[in-house]
This record gives sequence, structure tokens and C-alpha cells, in this order.
Amino acid sequence: MTNNSSNKVTFYKMQGSGNDFILFDNTSLRLAREDMPFWASKLCPRGFAVGADGMIFLDKTAKEGLDYVWHFYNSDGSRAEMCGNGSRCASLLANIIGLAGKDQVFGTDAGPITARILDQGLVKVQLTPAINLRLNIPLTLEGGQEINVHHVNTGVPHAVVVCENVDQVDVAKVGRAIRFHKEFSPSGTNVNFIEKKGDDSIILRTYERGVEDETFACGTGAAASVVVGSALKILKAPVEVTTSGGEFLAIDISEDQVFLTGKATLVFKGEFSPETFGL
Repeated sequence: MTNNSSNKVTFYKMQGSGNDFILFDNTSLRLAREDMPFWASKLCPRGFAVGADGMIFLDKTAKEGLDYVWHFYNSDGSRAEMCGNGSRCASLLANIIGLAGKDQVFGTDAGPITARILDQGLVKVQLTPAINLRLNIPLTLEGGQEINVHHVNTGVPHAVVVCENVDQVDVAKVGRAIRFHKEFSPSGTNVNFIEKKGDDSIILRTYERGVEDETFACGTGAAASVVVGSALKILKAPVEVTTSGGEFLAIDISEDQVFLTGKATLVFKGEFSPETFGL
């Protein structure tokens, strides 16, 4: 698949609020874009490979105003426009490897993302403006269950369901039913279940498209939840979001701009032989 197959390949394992990723410095790896989905599907499965929710390649760009670009893939190999927690990890790694400074702008399929490396392991990113907000969409799920959802795109599409006891929700079952509902076809949607704890505080659980399961956190999902909560007038930004992994994300909204702040951690740096995974 690549002319690097006879050599050890360096990768970085990172996590943002429990959302974990495998990252590559593609300025040195130089993996062809058409091979990237295959790498993601081979290396992301847990128990059989490195294991991660997604894979990120950082690459050079000649486009004015950008420090670099990323290529983001879900664990199933599908390409995604944006990922909030992944963007914080990408920003931190770009700074570590000298691809960008502490203030940076990088390109994604959703548009340019502005990031700033803060103190105490925090990274703040300005997400793309929220678009296509729709409130109070009645859905009928399999088995006749009626549910009211809201929907918005914060770089990727997100459905939001307001719950009274989010810990009792079967996120895998209900999330999957909404994710594949004909209302959101053909591309589907991520699904967020939120419980309000105060005017500026929520608990969030997310079913992620592409991972096809609940994840410990979702940055764009946190942003979508706050955008919807603000539109419903049940939340007032800035909002502290408690993820299912027990981490905290801060979402602020200023006019049409959405800001996400949270921790990003380099867990470890490693090497693998591509031929081990048929790459």
C-alpha cells in the first residue's frame, strides 16, 4: 500500500476527554490519501491493533492562511469533516512537532479551524459556525417509540435529545436508531443525549457515527448540545459539559462563533511495522 512498508512507522496516541486518536506526521510519512482509510480501518480496532476512535494525519499545505491541514478518519475508515476533541489533539501535536506555533489555523473538510495552546494541558479551538439548526423534530423509532429530537451541524451533523435521567438511556440502542433514521439519510447523524444540571451545566453522552457506539466524549457534540440548549432557552453559555468519561469541556458562544476548550494529552509515542497489519 505504501513505499514505507519495509520501515518502522512512528505514530502518536493522543486523547481529548477520553476520545482517543492515532496521529501521524504525514509531512515525513507521506502516505497517499487513498491509503488513509485502509490504515484507519486496520489500526483503530481495539484488541487487534493500536485501538482508537479515529485517525488523524497532519500534512503541509500551500494554501494561504493555513499552518497545515489534517485528514480525519473514523475508526471504520470513513472520512469525517470535523472532530472537536480530535482538533485539540491535532493542535497540540502540531505544536510539539514544530508544524505550528501556539496560535494556529489548520484546514479541515468543514473549513479552517483556529486553535490556541493554553496552560495546564488545555487547548481552545474555534469551531466552524453552527448551521442548519432544526428544533423539535418528532421521530418514530422501531417498535413505535416516539422521541423528540433537535438537529444542528457543528462541523458534522448532530442530533440532540434532552433527557431527565441521561444515565438510564440505552445510548447504543437508541443512538443507533436515530443515527440511521430516514430523517437523516443518506449521511446519518451523530446523536447526543443531554441532562441539564443548571443553566450553565449539562451531562452529555454521545453515540458517534463512524465509531458506531458510545464514546467517552465528543467535542462537536458538546458544541451542538449547547447550541441547541441555547436556542431552546434552557442553557446560557458559557456551559460546562461533563462527558461520560468524567472529563469537562467548556463551550462558549459569541454571536455565530462556537468555542471549545478542554484538555488534550499525548498518551505515548510508538512504532509499528506496516506489514504486521497488511499495510
